Amino acid sequence: MPVRYDDEKLCHSFEPIHVEDVEDRTHESLHLLLDREGPGNEFLGWMDLPNQKPDDLKELVDTAEEIKNSGDLLVCVGIGGSYLGAKAVISSLFPHNDRIRYAGHHLSPLELSRLLQELRNKDFYINVISKSGTTTEPGIAFRFLKQLAEEKYGSEVSKRIIATTDASKGALRKLGEQEGYRTFDIPDNVGGRFSVLTPVGLLPILAAGGDLKAILKGAQAGYREATRDDRKNMAFRYARNRKILWKNGKAIEILASFEPQIHYVAEWWKQLFGESEGKDGKGIYPASADFSTDLHSLGQWIQDGTRNIFETFLIIDHYSEDLTVLKDPRDLDGLNYLTGKTLSDINRKAYEGTRQAHEDGGVPISAFYLDHLNEENLFELLVIFEFAIAIYGYTLGVNPFDQPGVEAYKKNMFKLLKG
Repeated sequence: MPVRYDDEKLCHSFEPIHVEDVEDRTHESLHLLLDREGPGNEFLGWMDLPNQKPDDLKELVDTAEEIKNSGDLLVCVGIGGSYLGAKAVISSLFPHNDRIRYAGHHLSPLELSRLLQELRNKDFYINVISKSGTTTEPGIAFRFLKQLAEEKYGSEVSKRIIATTDASKGALRKLGEQEGYRTFDIPDNVGGRFSVLTPVGLLPILAAGGDLKAILKGAQAGYREATRDDRKNMAFRYARNRKILWKNGKAIEILASFEPQIHYVAEWWKQLFGESEGKDGKGIYPASADFSTDLHSLGQWIQDGTRNIFETFLIIDHYSEDLTVLKDPRDLDGLNYLTGKTLSDINRKAYEGTRQAHEDGGVPISAFYLDHLNEENLFELLVIFEFAIAIYGYTLGVNPFDQPGVEAYKKNMFKLLKG
């Protein structure tokens, strides 16, 4: 199977009395989602995106091809869901691609200055991504980038700026129309953290070399899995397990991997889950760890610290590249016992040993496995995650599709800046 979810040992640890009520509640939540009758149902457009047709995305594909063929760099300007989906996929699948840059997700003068300096000697495109065009971080970055592009390209600058924004309103839509930028629409019924299958995510991913047919094939597989009306589908089981663990005092989930290349999948997951469930004093805190690196920093706490955590591992079954350990005549490091073993085999044993140690230490564990790291498998997983958090949010009784708490820091920042 391209993607599979192993929760057998975890489920065996649950008390039967805890499972039945939660299973029924999770099943009700699945139907609430599929029937589009739950809170936030005006933002369920993401459910339809896996079933898009490649022919309907021709303009997007053509623009991505132009960027690949005509520029040195593409700068994606956005924050949160406006860049994390693209970065998760690009860094996971195209690690050797050095043609994508990101801006507008911070307020660091050091980082932005370095980027602007790099761009002075490069041929570049800008993809500014914002529904409103008024979000502070990307808005400031775009001001600086737009100024540099105008200096560099003069009257041709409109060919170098692409705006992904609201279809009919907002400051960025207005600016795009006034300046003649190419524009792509963010659907009104899709929130930022669910937007990886809209032009928000697809344009940068395709410009980095993504295969649209494979992306949609994987997304469709995830959709079919997550909408199966039974209690074995992976999205249902993951949501159910999280609810049981939350009810039993597990307040922190660690998404852990033994592959550094998928680090930003966890960053995307943290936004998706954190913004969707962390409301009304409820929700699990989404954390992540990169093993085996973090076993030498967080490992002690995970093994012996407060028992309010559980782990979900994200594991790759088969690698497209591998290395074999060779014999060293002197064997001063004592590692000749590994002669002939591949690095992927050693990595797998590190996972299995870690999992056993953490289970012995009282950490509940389940795992998602990707057969290979490619567009098809990754997008199947992303869609399953989207459905899982929607179902889980409904089990909590919250609206998984708004984020009222995000505005608090903005109000304070505006007050301080204007004061």
